[in-house]
Amino acid sequence: MDSVINNKIKTISQNKTWLFVPATRIDRVAKAFASGADAVIVDLEDAVAPGDKASAREALQQYHDSAGYQPIWVRINKAGSEEFFKDIVLCQKMSHLAGLLLAKAEQAEDINSVYQLTNLPVIALIESAIGLYQLDSMAKAIGLAAFSYGFLDLCNDLQVQVGTPAADIIANQIRYQLILTSKVHQLSPPIDTIYPDFNNEVGLSDRVQLWSQMGMSGMLCIHPKQVAVVQQTLQPTDEALLFAQRVVEEYERSGQAVFKIDGEMVDAPVIERSRQLLAK
Repeated sequence: MDSVINNKIKTISQNKTWLFVPATRIDRVAKAFASGADAVIVDLEDAVAPGDKASAREALQQYHDSAGYQPIWVRINKAGSEEFFKDIVLCQKMSHLAGLLLAKAEQAEDINSVYQLTNLPVIALIESAIGLYQLDSMAKAIGLAAFSYGFLDLCNDLQVQVGTPAADIIANQIRYQLILTSKVHQLSPPIDTIYPDFNNEVGLSDRVQLWSQMGMSGMLCIHPKQVAVVQQTLQPTDEALLFAQRVVEEYERSGQAVFKIDGEMVDAPVIERSRQLLAK
């Protein structure tokens, strides 16, 4: 991969909020950016009815060529479908895209193909049992920047009942597999799936704490109001920042590998975690 693509991939983990906008409502892109979202995804897949695909692509092209354009990501249709090839032709005409999300990713060859045809970084959306099973193979694909997943689609395919304790177990297992595979293959940490109830700020905040504590990098959002909740929840507390500052200062002052702060044992992992927190 060239240096431009590598730089794009390296910055993906800095994006904490990824906000979807249907390509049929391209007028909402400006509002999406105004929400403070780190990345805006224009959706050509599930959010667009089959009969509206052509007009949605036209609207996207017009936005890309407009004076007010800001770099966006585009979710394209499943590889091998008729709409996929039309999406690829469109993306080849748009030279200033940030990258692509490949819906229902299942094969490394498809990710390779998308990258080779567009020269854009790819986020693979895992939405089927086959996709989940092929994670390790897809992680080696050229142009792959990160994984995300569609939990509702996965539940349908795996016959998991949504909204149950069993579904929570499956979701965390999926997160674990994505995190481990991404780390081993030096990809950006994975992006968590959507939280469908955009009126439930408490539930969304709880979800953000979960995936961030697990080591994921960001979250797919479906409504502008979710952006502020995600960003606020990710802010470290004053107490956590103060502790991290004291740890780093004491380490730099004493040079000791092991010491105590307020009775808590501090060693190399705690020092590194404190540095990471302050760096953010």
